[in-house]
Amino acid sequence: MNTNNTVFKTEGLSKYYNPNRPEEIKALMDISIEIKKGNITILSGPSGSGKTTLISLLGAVDRPTKGRIFLHDEELSVLSDEALALIRRNKIGFIFQDFNLIPRLSAWGNVAYPLIPIVYNEKERKERAVALLERLGLGKRINHTPEEMSGGEQQRVSIARALINNPEILIADEPSSNIDAKAIENLISILTDLREKGMTIIISTHDEVFYPHADIKINLKEGVLINIEQRTQRS
Repeated sequence: MNTNNTVFKTEGLSKYYNPNRPEEIKALMDISIEIKKGNITILSGPSGSGKTTLISLLGAVDRPTKGRIFLHDEELSVLSDEALALIRRNKIGFIFQDFNLIPRLSAWGNVAYPLIPIVYNEKERKERAVALLERLGLGKRINHTPEEMSGGEQQRVSIARALINNPEILIADEPSSNIDAKAIENLISILTDLREKGMTIIISTHDEVFYPHADIKINLKEGVLINIEQRTQRS
């Protein structure tokens, strides 16, 4: 099936909460899309459009009610929970809108945290984490806890944590919601640099500041695919 550079493909993807009950919520309905390698793909739409549900399905965090999701040639919707956990750990990095940092841990401790289940000792974990933090301009903050950092600095820590396992896919959920304009500009610079290095990036957002930098914009409304826009042409 994967004869080109398609990373994700969905076929008739639907997600219902409380299915077949009076309070049933149809969060996504019949979504068929493709996401290409090395692109920035924007999932756009107002609150309640299904953006977060879709990234949860693409990120192997949740399972669809109907339809299929392929990551390369592998159908995610038929895999075991253990197999999905390995995919999340080894292939996908997440940037959360509220950062999800552990308050008692230092910057390097937060970044290194995903490495704990893997065979790395503390020295190796710290070396990898510090290298990423320095790359993101946080070399002087490695021993600071989240409460000692600004929102933009906390976000860079969350980006470093998302990159610690060298994922091929980066998923960001409303990444500009808790940071100022300067931090957003820095984030865009980081994301476009990662794209140039071949990373596939998916951003769920209603913030138009990201749109000029996207390759594809997928527009959702009330769980339905409205249209798909080709945004940029890159050599």
